[in-house]
Amino acid sequence: MTPVTPALPGFTYVRLPGEDGVELSTAVAGSGSPVVLLHGFPETHLMWRHIAPRLAEEHTVLCPDLRGYGDSDKPRATDEDTYSKRTMAADIVSVLASLGHDRFALVGHDRGALVAFRAGLDHPETLTHLGILDVVPTLDMWNVLHGVSAAVAHHLYLMAQPPGLPETMIANSADAFFGSFLDAWTTDPSAIPDEIRAAYLRASAAAVDSIVADYRASAGIDLTHDQADLDAGSQLAMPVTVVQQDWGARLGYDAAQVWRAWSPDLDHRLTAAGHFMAETSPDEITAILRALLAR
Repeated sequence: MTPVTPALPGFTYVRLPGEDGVELSTAVAGSGSPVVLLHGFPETHLMWRHIAPRLAEEHTVLCPDLRGYGDSDKPRATDEDTYSKRTMAADIVSVLASLGHDRFALVGHDRGALVAFRAGLDHPETLTHLGILDVVPTLDMWNVLHGVSAAVAHHLYLMAQPPGLPETMIANSADAFFGSFLDAWTTDPSAIPDEIRAAYLRASAAAVDSIVADYRASAGIDLTHDQADLDAGSQLAMPVTVVQQDWGARLGYDAAQVWRAWSPDLDHRLTAAGHFMAETSPDEITAILRALLAR
């Protein structure tokens, strides 16, 4: 029997056009000013199951699966742009435009936060507010990883390798590989119940090539784009809230200072909720996002 994929309660699922013919599976609910929630790794839009319904009480909320993830299209990476964050950000702008929204708030976690960051730089006239959960920009991410402490990001180095070996290694042990992050990065295992964990593992195992391509782009073209913006003095023009674990203390850098270089209108917060904060501490994160949207 084919497992039934969980769904966001009260949301309608549609397929909406991104870039280059790619379609994103998107959960939609609510009314009012639009808010888009982008998931991280190794998750899908289901990571927003506690927060999205609450925000939908006041907003039109859209929760897409990123290209290459979940039930969205997974185009073959024919060049470095296929999974660049620039392309993935353009997907989101296209999805919203297809529904008639030319302005929206964008919140991203982990990989989705990198897409959101790029959207903020590439489409400043489109984003009203930007929320970032538990990342630093790609350029800064590589710069703060040093020595033995960089072992926490071993997957970044594995998936940065040329095509072939990473995909084979991961596909041959997909549940163990993706499950290891669900185990290591949560402060409360019960926050990701069995049916959600199973959905994440199924989705990830079916998307190994595209997930690796997404990460590989962050060791290549995404760096080029970030460096160009840094050299040009580009900054995020909208109100920005960043919530993250105290990675600065762990890896020896000032996380708030890193973000201030990119965002003049910054609310930077630390949390003890762990990486999967939207699932382990939804009350805290919902309150923070509502405060962002009120700015």
